[in-house]
Amino acid sequence: MALPASALAAGVSPSTVDQSVDPGTTIHVTKTVSTPEIPPKPDIVLVVDSTGSMDSAINNVKAAMTSIVGDVQTAQPEAQFAVVDYKDEGDGAGVFTRRTDLTPTPATAQAAINAVSASGGGDTPEAQLNALWQIGNGGDQISFRPGSSRIVVWFGDASGHDPSLGHSLADATTSLTDVSARVIAINVDSGSGDGLNATGQATSITGATGGTFMPNVDPSGVSTAILDGLSNLPAEVTANTTCDTGLSVAFTPSLPQTVPSGTDVVLDEAITVAADAPQGSTLTCTTTFLINGAEAGDEFVQTVNIKVNDVTPPTMACGPGVNPDGVTPGGWQNAGFFQMVASDNLPGVTVSIKDNVTGTTFGPYDPGTYFKLTQAPGIAASTVVPFEGAVDWHFTFKGDATLTATDAAGNTATATCSVPPKKK
Repeated sequence: MALPASALAAGVSPSTVDQSVDPGTTIHVTKTVSTPEIPPKPDIVLVVDSTGSMDSAINNVKAAMTSIVGDVQTAQPEAQFAVVDYKDEGDGAGVFTRRTDLTPTPATAQAAINAVSASGGGDTPEAQLNALWQIGNGGDQISFRPGSSRIVVWFGDASGHDPSLGHSLADATTSLTDVSARVIAINVDSGSGDGLNATGQATSITGATGGTFMPNVDPSGVSTAILDGLSNLPAEVTANTTCDTGLSVAFTPSLPQTVPSGTDVVLDEAITVAADAPQGSTLTCTTTFLINGAEAGDEFVQTVNIKVNDVTPPTMACGPGVNPDGVTPGGWQNAGFFQMVASDNLPGVTVSIKDNVTGTTFGPYDPGTYFKLTQAPGIAASTVVPFEGAVDWHFTFKGDATLTATDAAGNTATATCSVPPKKK
């Protein structure tokens, strides 16, 4: 009678996205949210028809209660259980009894159901509308936890008085919806009552609360029906997303999406980097997927880390240089004194220099480097040697020189340095 193994395999996949993306670009990731068999942090209230005809059904649940609690807590360790029972309006103090408020302790839940005994009942309709009203905000008999998934498991074999001790079907429904409770209504086929839904009350309440109606359950199968009902509730998937400026995510189809619990919601996640996003930075989005409005644990948290590519090329110029005395001479270009003038939007730019005739390249050098360039078409090979004073290097090339600035991302820019050939 255990829950399916898939009850333990829930979460979002992939849980992390790490990519490098150009500014102004959108990438797409297929996102799968596998909903849990049991909603997260469940507060489960058993509402038991304890009139005389329910003896076999109650005994079935008594025999299985510890297993029910164990199976549910295996899937959702934060699960808690409460037990209440109801009889008929003429049954005095027993018309509604809270056996235990919410408890995480299996022994306490077992003792609570053990305290329920089948008796009374009077006419066919029972006092379930009063009982359902009591456990919501109307009666405030259950201490639901903040952020919990509220589930009411109601089983009986007869319709209910309407109103019941002054509480109508509308009152009971409002009381339950006020606390966002989903109702699983199990009609026990005891062969005695007229059925839980004889007047449409069960389907009205389950429909209004987003729950489930289970017809014609044999008294020997109530415990199994409880687990089946808990693992087949609608699961509404929503998301809370926070992103750094310059990064955004959107899901298609849009959320919320509702599926049977234990099944998948498959989404296209569009991750967009703004055109003005800071290049070279890493931007992050964190999305927490919620199940029925409740956080479902770390397995349902996704992190997107986007490295914004540097797509801006550096600037490069062959600027006027200084002579060894640190002075920019008149006719500096003809004299062959230059500077490698390069800059970029991010640190890390370097400069190389190439002889345009031989293709020989030297470098890398730092931006701002001063050099002398001598053009000597008759030389055997391009050369570079340290120079003197304020001038760092002396290049002797067969032809003109091309300066290339390269930034850390590999973007480049070029400039040409031209001088008259060396006189023979």
